[in-house]
Amino acid sequence: MNEALAALPADATAHLQLSLAALSLASLLSLPLGVLAAGRPRLREAALGAASVIQTVPSLALLAIMVPLLSRIGFVPALIALTLYGMLPILRNTVAGLAGVEPALREAARGVGMTPGQQLRRVDLPLAAPVIVAGLRTAAVWTVGTATLSTPVGAPSLGNLIFAGLQTRNGVAVVIGCVAAAGLALALDQTIALLERGIRERDRARKAVSLALLLALAAWTGGAFAWQRAGERAPIRIGAKPFTEQYVLAELLSGFVEHETGRGTEVLRGLGSTVLFDALRAGEIDAYVDYSGTLWATILGGSGPPPPRAELLARVTRFLARTHGVDVAAALGFENTYALAMRATRAEALGVSRISDLRARAHELSIGGDYEFFERAEWRALVDAYRLAFRDRRVMDPTLMYAAVAAGEVDVISAYSTDGRIQALDLVLLADDRGVIPPYDAVVLVSPALQARAPEVVEALGQLAGAIDGDAMRRMNGGVDQDGRSPSDVAREFLEQLRADDRGSSRR
Repeated sequence: MNEALAALPADATAHLQLSLAALSLASLLSLPLGVLAAGRPRLREAALGAASVIQTVPSLALLAIMVPLLSRIGFVPALIALTLYGMLPILRNTVAGLAGVEPALREAARGVGMTPGQQLRRVDLPLAAPVIVAGLRTAAVWTVGTATLSTPVGAPSLGNLIFAGLQTRNGVAVVIGCVAAAGLALALDQTIALLERGIRERDRARKAVSLALLLALAAWTGGAFAWQRAGERAPIRIGAKPFTEQYVLAELLSGFVEHETGRGTEVLRGLGSTVLFDALRAGEIDAYVDYSGTLWATILGGSGPPPPRAELLARVTRFLARTHGVDVAAALGFENTYALAMRATRAEALGVSRISDLRARAHELSIGGDYEFFERAEWRALVDAYRLAFRDRRVMDPTLMYAAVAAGEVDVISAYSTDGRIQALDLVLLADDRGVIPPYDAVVLVSPALQARAPEVVEALGQLAGAIDGDAMRRMNGGVDQDGRSPSDVAREFLEQLRADDRGSSRR
């Protein structure tokens, strides 16, 4: 809980920065467009239709689409997606508010000689303002709520607490993130509601108070943004995929870099494999841990039987350096392979110990996989090599995937071989008797930009070569998933032990 509360101020500030920026842009785009569309039926239909279509796209999908479109991660793609998502209520209410102005009032304005511009400023907009501000309230709540989904595209927000809490089974972090997001949404909604009441009742005091509060929020978030950018050196940005081991390793790299080099770090969690690699190549991420089998399948496009472990790692290392300028700073010393897992009792009852044993039973079994598994080359290779045809397959969160197989809701899952829950939940890994799944050495990748900007960081990361074996990684994963400890605590303890071992070796 203490760690979640410590992260809350920074995450809430980042969340508010993103939400206010998106809401401001949505207003700047929607208000003029609504004014133009109000008197032009064709433009009105086109604008409202386009904004409505954007709303039909799931918010997480809209955020994810921005990453390949812009070829970057972080604040900008999240800002654009949230801006598009917030436009409809403002646009619709602007059109509705202007359409609701009494024709007699407009006729009177023309009768006293007002120009169309004067009529808009002095009659139409003031009368439509309460309806327009009501649309702004709706957009504000939508934007603040949707901003929690910006974490998977690399933009810090309160989603950091929610996603990390879900992955590490930290319910307290999830609750804190949700309550904080709801609190921000309600606070912003009530501030704008005060403005709406002030406009309706022509109460200058309420309007002044609400505008002062909004300006204070803008000043706070703008000042925080400027202060973050005022540092002499940018932090070393370390990425992590959306599962426990990656959170632990990201914190481990972060702590190691800070201790060895004195450089500040920033951890970006919950990013997908291809998003992470593209961000690394572009210099938006400085380092992260990937796996040789993943790189062989997704980046090298490897197919067919994989080469032996050492050869595959060598091929991956040469290809990344030659083709993308990405270096393997260290092979950490352990493998975390994809594997198919079942409850031990279920596997024994069905007489299944190898993947080839599944062929005769697959039609009556269900399989669960993480977000990527069924789209990966490894899955296609397994299906082709073993001719597997499961009754149904389910894509789910990695944490829920283990709970599902333990509860018997699915029969087989795509497990990770170093996951501490395998032993804790009495699961068994099925032997890959045809050698289809490639080796998965955990390797630290560093960007071309980091090699040029901070070679001392790359050199420090190289000291981690061979520092973690499979048993150590399973213990760390188990510390989070079974003991309820935070990834940063587990990583810190490992690094302290590693340094103690190094001191003991040097004395000998």
